[in-house]
Amino acid sequence: MLDQTLVALASAAGAAVASAAGTDAWQGLRQRVARILGRGNGTSDRALLERIDGAVVELERAEPEEREQARERVAATWQAHFHELLQDADGEDRAELVRCLNELVNSRQQSLGGVYAGDGGFAVEGTVNIRADQRSAAAGVMGDVTIGNPQQPGPGHD
Repeated sequence: MLDQTLVALASAAGAAVASAAGTDAWQGLRQRVARILGRGNGTSDRALLERIDGAVVELERAEPEEREQARERVAATWQAHFHELLQDADGEDRAELVRCLNELVNSRQQSLGGVYAGDGGFAVEGTVNIRADQRSAAAGVMGDVTIGNPQQPGPGHD
């Protein structure tokens, strides 16, 4: 069983693959993933690259309105691959795999301009507009912020 840190690393690596698929960063990232997957498993580079490129194919085949769901499926698939690799590795192999996955995640974060958010968060470089209408609520988390219910206007309140 993997500890939370390694599970989070597998998740971040899966998200890195999904977010890079179909972008300018894809070629470099796919080579890194091929090196990670090809470590001693005897699979040919060509077969590995075809497997990796399946992420791009899935996103390209998705209708525009379904693309985000397809990206989530790709992330989950690759998270599972990386989780399994970490689970099967031990000792020095696991340490090397952790180093490689950290490099993969860090390279993807750098290609995004350093914008990154941890679990349960979001990161945006630029303007964020959060809007709620028709008696709904919308919120973003910003450090130690507390939001309460405002008083209802009425007699005696301006």
